[in-house]
Amino acid sequence: MDAAVFRDPKRRFIPIASRAGAGEMAVLEFGPAERPVDVVFVHANGFNGQTYRALLAPLSAGLRVLAVDQRGHGGSRLTADPDHRRNWLDLRDDLLALLAALDQGPVVLAGHSMGGTVSLLTAADAPDAVRGLVMLDPVIMPRMMAFYAHLPWTSGALWKRMPLVQSALRRRAVFDSREAAFTAYRGRGAFKTWPEAMLADYVGGGFKDRDDGQVELACAPAWEASNYSAQAHDPWRAMARLRCPARILKAEKGSTARVGEGVARRYPKVRVETVAGASHFLPMERPDLAREAIFEMATS
Repeated sequence: MDAAVFRDPKRRFIPIASRAGAGEMAVLEFGPAERPVDVVFVHANGFNGQTYRALLAPLSAGLRVLAVDQRGHGGSRLTADPDHRRNWLDLRDDLLALLAALDQGPVVLAGHSMGGTVSLLTAADAPDAVRGLVMLDPVIMPRMMAFYAHLPWTSGALWKRMPLVQSALRRRAVFDSREAAFTAYRGRGAFKTWPEAMLADYVGGGFKDRDDGQVELACAPAWEASNYSAQAHDPWRAMARLRCPARILKAEKGSTARVGEGVARRYPKVRVETVAGASHFLPMERPDLAREAIFEMATS
């Protein structure tokens, strides 16, 4: 991973035919275009592929990496209707459609938070298309909560009362400029532990220009909130169905991955490691460890 041969990422739009609705998925492409895709990276709820540029760019010395913008995020041109959503299977279907559109050999899937879970659901359903999985503090609820989310009378009303859902709905969506958004976020709230370069990349890829000269969140607050409340998918069942090796890097503080390091006894394909001192924003705080995990999986 020689810094001298880093390549600037390129923005691409890949048409996909997803069961959730066809359109174009925006991706940021790192590395040599002449080789097959090695890694597809999937971002967290409310973020975008560009957010992880500093994490992924060093991999471009020898690997080809696609950082996607999921439905309702970044530059992707895919309809995002937050009403009546109960799970992340629409996002899984989009990723399955992307792998089909790439039409090549199996890839490594990697993702942060929601992106890690969507990657897990995808790997379980497409064993021939995925040869390895890296999840950076994925969202894996306790089994009982996952079971409750599937019950037919859990329409989503109770989930919509979650503090994360309410907080997302209250997010300020419009700023005078990207610079104003960067200033408002810097050193505050969820961004407190972020390096400024990664915050700048998040802002750069996470806003769209408006006709009045202002900028607006590409991920609408209602769509972000729907991702928090739509929990009727089953990562535990997906882990049981995995046929590829999987590695979970779990935050020591405030982790959303409710799995212990002994999980491999029941799910032999899954290895769990706790990263000392890290919060849920592990890729921002320890990009070195996250990058090494992805590199090892992609080159093994």
